[in-house]
Amino acid sequence: MKIAQVSTRFPPGPGGVERHVAEVAVRLGGRGHRVDVYTSDLYREFPWQRLGPEVAREEPRPFGAVHRLRVRSLPGPLHYPFFRGLGTALDRDRPDVVHVHTYGTDQVAVAARFGRRNGTPFILTAHFHPIWSIEGGWVRHRLRAFYDRSRAGPIVRAAACVIVQTREEERLLGTLDLRLPRVEVIPPGYAPLSTVAAPGTFRSAYRISGPFVLFVGRLASNKGLLPLVEAFTAVAQDHPDATLVLIGEDGGMRSAVEAAAARGGLGSRLRILGHVAEDAVLADAYREARLTVLPSEYEAFGLVLLESLAQGTPVVASRIGGIPEFVPDEKAGLLVPPNDPGELARAIERLWTDETLARQLGTFGRDRVVPLYTWERLVDRLESLYLDVRSR
Repeated sequence: MKIAQVSTRFPPGPGGVERHVAEVAVRLGGRGHRVDVYTSDLYREFPWQRLGPEVAREEPRPFGAVHRLRVRSLPGPLHYPFFRGLGTALDRDRPDVVHVHTYGTDQVAVAARFGRRNGTPFILTAHFHPIWSIEGGWVRHRLRAFYDRSRAGPIVRAAACVIVQTREEERLLGTLDLRLPRVEVIPPGYAPLSTVAAPGTFRSAYRISGPFVLFVGRLASNKGLLPLVEAFTAVAQDHPDATLVLIGEDGGMRSAVEAAAARGGLGSRLRILGHVAEDAVLADAYREARLTVLPSEYEAFGLVLLESLAQGTPVVASRIGGIPEFVPDEKAGLLVPPNDPGELARAIERLWTDETLARQLGTFGRDRVVPLYTWERLVDRLESLYLDVRSR
């Protein structure tokens, strides 16, 4: 089968959707399918940055090929990328199924138009975020509201199927009154990070001494970073050896985080490391952390929590989105309301001081939660779905 995977970005651009598409493409290729990934020439969107010339725009891969197309955007804070030549590329390559990622993006509309012209079914994995959780401020919120109200209905209804990762995501999509087509709940997979790195590799590489709380993700406005700094400042008053370590690309929040840390007097006890490219080093960071925290305003899923639990490290996370559906509270981690620095501080303090509880939560997550989420299980579901929508 010839399968098109369409996503705004693709590795080496970092991010959860990007990794998702890469894992799916590799595994579908391993099953004998031809996979063409159509993506943009962007490394990141906030701030806008294109890939360097060292990254090939047309790149053969064992599963098929990666086509990095030029994109342009609406000006300023509107920020809405448009693909150049995506419809032409699909017409040229004639896939049997188009699988497009992320609700509300230009590529979904292109896939719908291609499907109408050629009778080719398209599937949408929503990776849905409600308006209030979207980066970019009120201008982008209003743009999304306009899309939901005036554009989304016929585009989404044209899909052969909409995939969501959790029941909560399905519920949120349902609030838009879009008359959804067939919906399938297919959780994402998890590929274990390499554990080859020797213990202490992360500490040595980044000169981290003493115990630390870990955050992994883009430094973005919807990740709850300012409440995290406020909560850690309270915890740090009683634990002078504690450090807060942030791993991830800057999504526009670094200066605000540093200012908040300065106001709280954290000084060198806040470490912002940027993107850690080597999985083995990242896995060692999870192993060495006392706990991993994800205080987001919204997460459709939250794969970094699985990455942490896989290393036996407990998590503290917001009780929102899809997180409660795979992180049982008080069993694999502690869940708190978003944007509540007091509750977040109490949860961090609890795991910081109760090593027995922390060990129990981490062990339960590693042994009972992580094995439920594999990429092979996800690709089994996708392969069956592709065959079904083709036959219809």
